[in-house]
Amino acid sequence: MIDKFNKHSYFKNRELSWLDFNGRVLEEARDPENPLLERVNFLGITQSNVDEFFMVRVASLNKMYSVNIQTTDASGMTPKAQIDAINVKEQKMVEKRYTTYNRSLLPQLEKNNIKIIKAADATEGQYKFIRRYFNDELYPVLTPLADDSSRPFPFISNNSINIAVRIHENSNQKNKRFATVRIPDVFSRLVRLPHEENTFILIEDIIKEFIGSLFTGYKVSEAAAYRVIRDMDLDVAEEDTSDLLREVQKQLKKREHGGVMRLEIENTMGNRLSKRLIETLGVEDKAIYRINGPIDLTFLKKLSGLVEGHKELRYSSFTPFVDPKLTSGKNIFSALRKRDFFLHHPYDSFSTVVRFIEQAATDPNVLAIKMTLYRVSGNSPIIKYLGMAAQHGKQVTVLVEVKARFDEENNVRWAKQLEKMGCHVIYGLVGLKTHCKIALVIRHDEDGIRRYLHLGTGNYNDVTANFYTDMGILTANSDIGVDASNLFNMLSGYSKPPYFHKLHISPHKIREFIVKKVDDEIKVAQTGQKALIRMKMNSLSDQKIIEKLYEASAAGVKIELIIRGICCLKNNIPGISDNIEVHSIIGRFLEHSRIYYFYNEGKEDVYLSSADMMTRNLDRRVELLFPALQEDLQRKIISIFMTMWEDNVKARVLSNDSFVKIDRRGLSRLNSQEYFIKEAQKKNKLLLERQQEEKNDAAAFTPMTHHEDPVQLPDNKREE
Repeated sequence: MIDKFNKHSYFKNRELSWLDFNGRVLEEARDPENPLLERVNFLGITQSNVDEFFMVRVASLNKMYSVNIQTTDASGMTPKAQIDAINVKEQKMVEKRYTTYNRSLLPQLEKNNIKIIKAADATEGQYKFIRRYFNDELYPVLTPLADDSSRPFPFISNNSINIAVRIHENSNQKNKRFATVRIPDVFSRLVRLPHEENTFILIEDIIKEFIGSLFTGYKVSEAAAYRVIRDMDLDVAEEDTSDLLREVQKQLKKREHGGVMRLEIENTMGNRLSKRLIETLGVEDKAIYRINGPIDLTFLKKLSGLVEGHKELRYSSFTPFVDPKLTSGKNIFSALRKRDFFLHHPYDSFSTVVRFIEQAATDPNVLAIKMTLYRVSGNSPIIKYLGMAAQHGKQVTVLVEVKARFDEENNVRWAKQLEKMGCHVIYGLVGLKTHCKIALVIRHDEDGIRRYLHLGTGNYNDVTANFYTDMGILTANSDIGVDASNLFNMLSGYSKPPYFHKLHISPHKIREFIVKKVDDEIKVAQTGQKALIRMKMNSLSDQKIIEKLYEASAAGVKIELIIRGICCLKNNIPGISDNIEVHSIIGRFLEHSRIYYFYNEGKEDVYLSSADMMTRNLDRRVELLFPALQEDLQRKIISIFMTMWEDNVKARVLSNDSFVKIDRRGLSRLNSQEYFIKEAQKKNKLLLERQQEEKNDAAAFTPMTHHEDPVQLPDNKREE
């Protein structure tokens, strides 16, 4: 790689870029074009996003800082410099989040008779209700914990909301004492109030109103909420995968006791109480966040589901499309012998993927199912069908990634359940997360053994498939089938396939392949011919890949990137990135699909992948990059990319280190996600019309009697 492409000034810091992404999500909460309850949901998402960011990314930087690591990232920042910059930027983001909540969303909710009130604003009847709710439901569960010389300050668990209290004896107002009360998470955070439709109160406000009853003989002089975010990153040393499940379970127990990354306190809390907390928890000043409103806005993600009525304040629902050849009652394996099928979720229904596994489980000719599971839903139908397949005597092998971040507990539970149902469960390769998404079905057809596959960019999760955009291919291609068998042999046993026919596998091989494809475009550009690269991904942070894209841009290759989240690449660098344009789309659905396109002198190679261009995906995970081989599938994927590229409603364009909305003056409005929904609805309508025509034709058909002459059918009604 030529040195001129690796200057620190050419790279954006990964963590600051992620905060910019979360800022784009916050813009959706502030966008008046979005339905009001969806804006509320976006604000809740920004909170859960940043919580996870501190639990993992900031925690990782703190570990490096604690052992005095001074090395810098691609942008030239040390771990300490990154931590400080993160906190400075996030302080501004917190202020913006709560301005959005207090000044924009709450007043607009009230205009629509949706209220989140304080105890002081309750009617007489509502006040009686919350007092009874406190006495009957909350009081028996609450545990006040003293903080004095004989009873040390209790451990405050990650993400729990607590109330810090200053009290004094009724007879002695000078002798102040401290206590803390954890708000139990077994109750709903939002409590619905009677006598008014869609009126709620937060549980901590109920507890604060009656907290004095927990301290008999004392008077409460102050009560304010606080929360800590801790290091929640798993630290699993893998030496023997046979012990991996046990090691993950052990680390899950330890994780709750990670160091404090962030302390949030209500800005009504007095100096003495806040000082006591800060000193006890050992938090640096920059990691202290004084909050102008309710601590932890993730409760807003639940509000829409609790609000009764107000359909107009939500996104309109739609019915995903199901190809008639893949519907219930149709033989998917028969359809796949004729052609490949492309799925674009959620516009194409994820039920097709579930049905593929269901048919494999019940088909007597299916001999085996092999599948990777990274994240699945809490009540997964795919798990049920895999268990059913094993009980029907089929060989079922499932790789469950028990290190999938924050799904570890769920995946450990599913791993044990699958084993009980008779499946063979494996946990992947030592030191590597298995992030690829692949399902392989081996079937005994009339002409011999055949392999059927689903390859996807997203998880086998029937819930998130409704609001993540992902892509998948169903195929019976023999080369891909052989590659899939080799991949599973590599994951489950001791096998190092010398090569793969069509699939490209990380670690390392996807990187090598992408670099080769970029180099091919560079060679073409150097001859003065058209050279073009298009990529869509969640994040672009790998330094070597960015340097290679800079090299391609400098050589004259046109590069179009759609990147939802982290983007460490900078455009508009003269002579370096002039030919690179970057868009980011944040909308109703989380953009999760990955597309890699290379013009290849007009041959137009199209690939989908589970991998982003991030170092961890390319070097430390088992990932999959697979081709769209069928021409109509290639055309469809290219068309989808171009529709997204032309989005001028939800797309932002990278300009001088920040993403900005597109100036729509003179342009027809195009929201790509809305467009794909309408396309799905059109296909559903056409399908219904065709089915109705077939019913009408069947009803109009009269059987011919022996004395009638045959009726001549028009050409378009003749049986094929």
